[in-house]
Amino acid sequence: MVKDEKPESLSPEELEALLHEIERETEQKENKKDTYVIISEDKMEAWLYLTEPKDGSIYSKSDIIDLLKEQGVMAGFLESNLAAIAKKKIYNREIIIAQGKAILEGVPGRYDYYFNPQNYKAAPRMRADGSVDYQSMSELPNVHKGDELARYYPAVSGEDGYDVTGKILKVGLVRDLPPLRGKGISNAEDKNLYIALMEGKIENKNGTVDIQPIHEIHGDVDLIIGKVEFFGDIIISGNVSTGVIIRAGRNVVISGFVEAVTIYAGGDIILRRGISGGKKAKLIAKGNVLADFIEHTEIEAGGSVSANIIMNSRVVSKDMVIVSGKKGSIIGGYTHGLTGLKATNLGNDIELKTVVHVGYEAGAYERLVYLTRQENDLKKELGELVNSMAEILKSKRLRGNINPLEEKNLVQFNRKKDEIFILLDSTRQERDKLALEVSKGKGAKIHVEGNINRGTVICAEGAQMIMERSTVYMEYSSVSGQIQGNVIIYK
Repeated sequence: MVKDEKPESLSPEELEALLHEIERETEQKENKKDTYVIISEDKMEAWLYLTEPKDGSIYSKSDIIDLLKEQGVMAGFLESNLAAIAKKKIYNREIIIAQGKAILEGVPGRYDYYFNPQNYKAAPRMRADGSVDYQSMSELPNVHKGDELARYYPAVSGEDGYDVTGKILKVGLVRDLPPLRGKGISNAEDKNLYIALMEGKIENKNGTVDIQPIHEIHGDVDLIIGKVEFFGDIIISGNVSTGVIIRAGRNVVISGFVEAVTIYAGGDIILRRGISGGKKAKLIAKGNVLADFIEHTEIEAGGSVSANIIMNSRVVSKDMVIVSGKKGSIIGGYTHGLTGLKATNLGNDIELKTVVHVGYEAGAYERLVYLTRQENDLKKELGELVNSMAEILKSKRLRGNINPLEEKNLVQFNRKKDEIFILLDSTRQERDKLALEVSKGKGAKIHVEGNINRGTVICAEGAQMIMERSTVYMEYSSVSGQIQGNVIIYK
């Protein structure tokens, strides 16, 4: 067992010095007991409350900094405030003593467009009386050679910040945008400024800015001209007479009256006044068809069909049919909207047979079932054919050769295989197209905000109903293979 060591004895002088040191430290703690530092919740500011020393001592600038560091304030010192506190002996009040540096956010790269960068959407204007003004539809956005199209502003990097505790606050990265791509534009003279190299219609699609050429005819088009064909947009300011054929790779816009013509468009067909087709006109558009009125005309639209009135026409739309405005009527003929149909009135007082249809057309579902079965049969036949070819090739590998009959069969099987592949591909394409139509047309509705006259035929998907009496304000759809009608209630 180790005995406790006796503490080393102090001389009277050493004991007096120790007591004096303890007394001095006690006085210093007493002097500073009310001094405190406040750090804001976000640690971006710090305040100091400094009490006056009771012994008459003076705080130096370095004393204050040491005190702040003891309390966790390590950065952002306000030198002028520190100097003022020490020099002017500012006590017993809170003084902001440190401030962090906020993050300076960077600016990502951006483009300023000097044209409407959205895809062109033709839309008529609604008049105050409720009618629709199809002559007011926006012109195609055109540019001229040398026009400024867009300016690019490169990304500006930000700066890191810090708080009063010394923690570095990292700024996020900003990125530059890729250069504009497209036809008919250039930034050769100034890499940040894009100009038009040609005249035409401009559009921005998926980040690609293209200027498409326009063929514009100022005046009427009749049989003397006969045919107008252009791979871009065709714009006609006058009337178009019976017998004229128009083919456009993109949009067709006609400002005057249109008679019994044939129009093919890779985009939209816009007839500002309308068409009186005399049972001979045909319009085919991959996009939308918009007209003031449609009469005795056959229409196939990959998009929607919009008009003030449709009379005695066959209209087929792969999207919506919208007949709105003061008249908003469909009278006679057959009108089909895959995703739905909206009108103000259907039919007329003399009960002219008017057929309206939404959803997939009659026979489409049966055709889809047939194509699905045919695809499965072709796959099965192809599998059997491949197995037969594999057996012949296996025999050739084992024996080193095959007999003339096997050789002949192999050639025939190979030819048949190629034929099945072609047929299978076309079957799949048609099936996929029909499946999309059936899916897209599910739940489509006929919405009528006015009169539905007796004799009108309401069709939805595979169901149909003949109106035995006139009614108003109804919405129809197919439910479990039957037409179901609901009254439209306006709140």
